[in-house]
Amino acid sequence: MAEKIKLHPDTPHVKRIFEITDIMRNDGVALLPTDSQYALAAVYTNKKGVDRIRQIRHLGKDHLFTLICDSLSGISKFAKISDENFKIIKRLIPGPYTFVLPATKEVPKLLLNSRRKTIGFRVPDYPICQKLIEELGEPLIATTAKTPELGDDGLDSIFREELFRLLDKQVDVIVDNEQELSSDQSTIVDMTEEVPLILRRGLGIEELEYVFQSNNLVFEEA
Repeated sequence: MAEKIKLHPDTPHVKRIFEITDIMRNDGVALLPTDSQYALAAVYTNKKGVDRIRQIRHLGKDHLFTLICDSLSGISKFAKISDENFKIIKRLIPGPYTFVLPATKEVPKLLLNSRRKTIGFRVPDYPICQKLIEELGEPLIATTAKTPELGDDGLDSIFREELFRLLDKQVDVIVDNEQELSSDQSTIVDMTEEVPLILRRGLGIEELEYVFQSNNLVFEEA
């Protein structure tokens, strides 16, 4: 069974952060809240953890994972960013956005979309995520917390405790922010081509559109 650790969403206790990072450094997989939905997460170099997340989600090799970073400089280490994309991302982070970018050689191959050599990046506006990465000193690899049992409705149809029950025996630590379970998704923007492509409209979409318009930039929608 997973260890359950309660954390305040705005002021997470430092000792509890240490407990979570100790588990994650020891090849642990965590179920943790973000500024959108709960995520399954592991340290990005944790191959066993990534394999376990794939098994939990029944994911194929082409699944787009996300690296949760602490800042734009953190993203820059792992992604190739054009000058225009740099300006856009700088305006939008931290926030509920996933930016799909070409990966540098710093990203382990097992995390990449095998056909495109790309990966998603996030800098959540969420103290729990920020404190975990600060203490770990490296990014987290993450994907939305789902199981086949949830079906097409996903997190729209369940409560927090039910999600915890479904994943209790499959993860090592559950971070409970004691908040209602969110079904809101991040906005996903593919920035691998000259014109950015919105793959999914989610949280923060109005702010993203404003940033593009105020910089006289265009985007397309999938």
